[in-house]
Amino acid sequence: MIASCLPFRPVVTASGFNLRAAVRALVGVVLAAGIAAAGALAPGERAVVLNSGDGTVSVIDRATRKVVDTYPVGKEPHHLIPTLDDSELVVANAISNDLVFLNPLTGEVKRRLPRISDPYQLGYSPDGKWFVSISLRLDRVDIYSMPNYELKARIPAAKTPSHVAFARDSSTAYVTMQDSDELIAIDLTSHKEVWRMKTGKTPAGIWMSPQGLLFIGIMGADYVEVIDPAKRASIKQIVTGRGAHNVFPAGDGSRVLVSNRVDGTITPVDYKTLVAAKPIKVGRGVDCMEVTADGKEVWATVRWEARVAVIDLTGTKPIEYIPVGRSPHGIYFKSHARRDR
Repeated sequence: MIASCLPFRPVVTASGFNLRAAVRALVGVVLAAGIAAAGALAPGERAVVLNSGDGTVSVIDRATRKVVDTYPVGKEPHHLIPTLDDSELVVANAISNDLVFLNPLTGEVKRRLPRISDPYQLGYSPDGKWFVSISLRLDRVDIYSMPNYELKARIPAAKTPSHVAFARDSSTAYVTMQDSDELIAIDLTSHKEVWRMKTGKTPAGIWMSPQGLLFIGIMGADYVEVIDPAKRASIKQIVTGRGAHNVFPAGDGSRVLVSNRVDGTITPVDYKTLVAAKPIKVGRGVDCMEVTADGKEVWATVRWEARVAVIDLTGTKPIEYIPVGRSPHGIYFKSHARRDR
């Protein structure tokens, strides 16, 4: 029986009803119920998976771990992100040149925003003022003002801009350049590139730690490159696995998870000590990730195997696989771990 189902009973002592003890008991029940609710799924909660090869979305019931719906969403959906308040889930359709907004709990389509040119990867600045769309095919970074998605600047960004991360103070957007092996910094006030530097071969996923360091998956090698943007210097290469691609926070205030496409593994990395743990074998082409609110599971798309892997981060359960569409890429569910740590 969970705490929320426990009846409240008055506390009676030899001298009669004890109000103080009764209040303490009631507070304990309420707190326990809140903790239980925080770890539970929202009723009807779904996981949303983008199938880039099919141009569809697979909707997975998180309780049963079964696909309950698949529907077309656009041409070449690659990445998806929630709005800053998690009220909508935004899908980037690179070939359709539009954004589709979904209900983040159920995966249902809410609205569509046309005339967003070649959106591949997306990001909102932490202060909510700017929306950045990475146009990979067009070698360009587009900046829109919020809340109306008004185009403000198109910044040339050769060659092959890939993923984006933001300074914590929203001053700068950092974009990896896959085919020129570079990192560029864009000032979000002036809308201009302010500097660029060389990285390892084929940089992809990027994440900024609370300490202000950038972690970049070096897809053409086997490591995450750690860069201090204040010094514009690479300070360490952390070996994780071949095809190091995406970098995603575990939400526990100490680790990021690195997906290694070629090796088919996920490597936890302590972003404070800059030390990698033992890789977890997942599957060929492991890519995007989402972490449950309690931090115990990571759900990952396995692109070359057309399925989603559910990995127990405690190491006590075997990996479970859920078949989806071709080349699954982005993944999201609403009861996720914190992304800011």
